[in-house]
Amino acid sequence: MMERFVDRQVPDYLLGKTQLVNTVLFTALFAIILLLLSLPFTNNAWLVFGPFKFILFAVLFALGCIAFVSLSKFVMYRTRRRTTLSFPAYIAWCLGEVLVICLVYTFLTVTVAGVGWDQFFQTLGNALLYGSVSLVIPYILAGMHYAIQDKNNTIRLMDYGNVVSDERFSPSQLEKITLFDNSGNLRLSVSASNLYYIESDDNYIIVWYTDSRGELKKYMLRCRLKTVEESFKGSSLVRCHRKYIVNMDKVKVLRREKDGYELELDNDSIPSIPITKTYSENVLARFNSNAGRLS
Repeated sequence: MMERFVDRQVPDYLLGKTQLVNTVLFTALFAIILLLLSLPFTNNAWLVFGPFKFILFAVLFALGCIAFVSLSKFVMYRTRRRTTLSFPAYIAWCLGEVLVICLVYTFLTVTVAGVGWDQFFQTLGNALLYGSVSLVIPYILAGMHYAIQDKNNTIRLMDYGNVVSDERFSPSQLEKITLFDNSGNLRLSVSASNLYYIESDDNYIIVWYTDSRGELKKYMLRCRLKTVEESFKGSSLVRCHRKYIVNMDKVKVLRREKDGYELELDNDSIPSIPITKTYSENVLARFNSNAGRLS
């Protein structure tokens, strides 16, 4: 379990540009409100400068912290395309931001405010306590918000078998793939029998399907392929590659190449889809299961 957590990649919804910008803004607002609420109950060493200078120092320090965190998140955003960021690395990165800010605050308090180096560790301890509350809590809240938002922004498999209707449907028509946006609004509903495969494109997915005239269409929305994979467990949609989920009912040929297996779907306009070793065992089992049902 621990190894799975260590190797687990940070989801895209935590590293997107909009998410990171909003996280910085929310954290800054949270820290400022917390500072104003806690001010009457604290004895900050910077108060020796007087009310005006204290406010000036606090504002300059807050702006510096915002600039530092913004730069850190920018580097994180740029780094994610070059290296895989694991959860422990992401947590260490965020805690590192807190530690740097607290060290800077402690250094300024000891030197500028004249507290004295003998109070360094006590001042650092207090700074770490306040920094953890003012930075870690909004980080966690922002992460939870985007996790819930990402869960709502997914594809769902709906079975209309229990719906009363004056029309007669075949079993394959009773299953619908439904796409919802972040607000929970329905954007697309397509029969599972018309869906061919789902492709990952950075922070988005592309759903490939045929319309009522049999023409191949695509629909794009912001979602992780991992979320889709979890939503379709037990269905005919199977993960075969880090970039692809295929509808096994649409597979015409499973072909072995020198680099591995490939899937050929029953639509000539769709190129062959590769199978990676990670998913080959599951795909082969599903393909053989489908072949057994048809024979």
